[in-house]
Formats: sequence, C-alpha cells, structure tokens
Amino acid sequence: MMNPVPEGNAFVSIWRNPYVRVAVFLLLAYLAYRFIGQIANVLILATVAYVIAYLANPLLVWFERRRVRRGVGILFVLLALIGLLALASTLLVAVIQQFANLIESLPQLVARANELILSLSGWLERFRDSPILGGFQQQITSFTQSGAETLQRNILPFLQRLVSANGPLVGGLSTAAGWLGNLVLILILSIYMMAGFDKIGLTLLRIFPRRWQPLALELSQNVERAVGGYLRGQILIAVAVGTMIGVGLAIVGVPQAAAIGFLAGIFNIVPYLGPIIGALPAILLALPDGWLKVVLVIVVFVAANQIEGNFLSPYILGRTTDLHPITVLLSILIGLGLFGIVGALIAVPLAALGKLLLHEYYYPSRVYKGGP
Repeated sequence: MMNPVPEGNAFVSIWRNPYVRVAVFLLLAYLAYRFIGQIANVLILATVAYVIAYLANPLLVWFERRRVRRGVGILFVLLALIGLLALASTLLVAVIQQFANLIESLPQLVARANELILSLSGWLERFRDSPILGGFQQQITSFTQSGAETLQRNILPFLQRLVSANGPLVGGLSTAAGWLGNLVLILILSIYMMAGFDKIGLTLLRIFPRRWQPLALELSQNVERAVGGYLRGQILIAVAVGTMIGVGLAIVGVPQAAAIGFLAGIFNIVPYLGPIIGALPAILLALPDGWLKVVLVIVVFVAANQIEGNFLSPYILGRTTDLHPITVLLSILIGLGLFGIVGALIAVPLAALGKLLLHEYYYPSRVYKGGP
C-alpha cells in the first residue's frame, strides 16, 4: 500500500510543473490587468497629482532653504497653477472664437482661391500647344478646379458644422466642464503629496524587503535622472518654444498670437505635437491676409523648431534620454494609441527608463551574458 504524499510536498510537486506556473502567472496577469482597468481613472488622477508634486518639490525645497515654510510655498505653487489654468481656459476660448470667425470667412477665401485658379489657368493657357507643357497645363487646371469644388462642396460645410453651437468643437467646451471635479481632486491630492513628499519615497521604499531596499533606492535614483530630468527639461523647452512662437507670430501680425504660442508651448511637452497644433490655426488665421503672411508663419514655426532641435534640447536635456528620434516618434505613437494624450505624454520618459534599465541592469547581468 502506497504512503500518502504529504500535503506540502504535493503542493511543491504541482508547483514545479512549468505549465502550472505559466497558467498561474497568466491568471495573475489577467487579474492584475482587470483590476488596473477598473481603477485606471484613479491611477491617472493620482499620477498627475504626483507629477505636480514631483515637479514642484525643487521649488519648495528652494523656499525652505530661504526659511520660507513649506505650507507657504505650497500656497504659492497652487496660486500659480490656478493662474495658469485660468489663462489657459481664457486663451483656448479666444482661439476657438477666432477659429469660428475664420470659418465664417471661408466663402470669401474660396472665392479668392477660385480667382487665383482662373488667373493661373489663364497664364497656363499659353502653353496649351506645347508638346511638353500642354498635358501638364491640363492636369494643373483639372486638379486645382476639382480641389476648389471639393472645398466648396464638402470641407466648408463640415467646418461650419464643427464650430456651430451644437457642433463638437463648441459643444466640447460644455463637456470639458465635467473635468472640473477631477481637476479639484487632483489639486487636493497634490497638496497632500507636496506636504509629505519625502515621506512618500520612504514609505514606498519600506514596501520592499530589506535586502532589496538598496537596489530599489538605486533604481529610484536612476529613474529620477532619466525621467525627472526629462520632464523638467521638457517643460522649460515648452515655455521657450511657446514664447518664441507667440512673439514671432505677433511680429508677423497674426491674430491671437499669444494664444497660439501658449497652445504650442503646452502641446510641445509632447515632442513633435506642439508645432503641429500651433501651426494649423496660425496658418488658417494668416490666410485672409495673403500667402506672404502664410509663408512668414511657416518661417516662424520652422525657426522655432530648428532652435529647439539644435540648441534648446541638446543644451537643456543633454544626455538625459539619449534616444534616437525614431525611437522617440515610435514611443509617442504607441503611447498615443494605447492611452491617448496621457500615453503620449509619458511615452518618452518611459522609453528613456526602459533604455536605462537595459544598460544598467540587463546588459551587465549574467542572464544576458549567458553565465550561470
């Protein structure tokens, strides 16, 4: 008669089965995924609040070194945040109103475009009998006329619906009011996090077993170097780019130049997004004044982009991320596809963190080198 296997040994023998371990890990990963999905909004709010506290902490430390109490510094930071939010909302409404006015003037722009097409067709008419340029003249005329008809028939009505009272652009302002509660919650959380910022790090460190705490501390310092330096540097770059674009557009004479510069700076926190967001309304606002102003607007954005890429980013960010531009672009696209604008915002620092982990921990490890 066989002796029964002790209960503990039976569990160990089952756990040694690789298929059982894989099944358990997959189940735990699925449960973690579902749990995170249920609390995703809370995690996003807490993360945004922590980022605010994290970015404000150096300023609070600066105040404390000058014998200003931390509570007074927190009050100063909150007043600055509220002022920025008020400015952002005011400028955004102004830009949308200006955009709506531009859409109303689109019929005149279409008529002007038709006149330009007719004059261009008349100028090309002299080349009709040319064996080389004759076909080219017909193609240009057909293309420009069809483009004007498409603008008049399809794009113009769409843009007019976009900025109508019930359209998604204007109607979205009322929907955005629903974010006010989340904004208040973020501010409250950030106040508590700023007040006890040092304790947050110690509490998180104590979660790890004692033998892992030195590694966790080293990893947190590396994260600070890779992610924290990037975030602070990118904010400085965004402020500089927004200022350059706003001043440049004001010199050119584009309406709402300050608003467009502010929006370009805000969205420039996500690499490559700021120039796109800012250039589109700037070009549209410059169109009624002729193509020369459009060209000058493009020059402003190209100049700002070149200054950012060749001077500001290398000087401010240095080798904080040291990521290839293709890696940056792919990271942003992946983050945008997975988590929207929040994903695009955190994609580059996460990619920088991943590269740091590879170089600091994985490549030197025995696993990578093939050792025992």
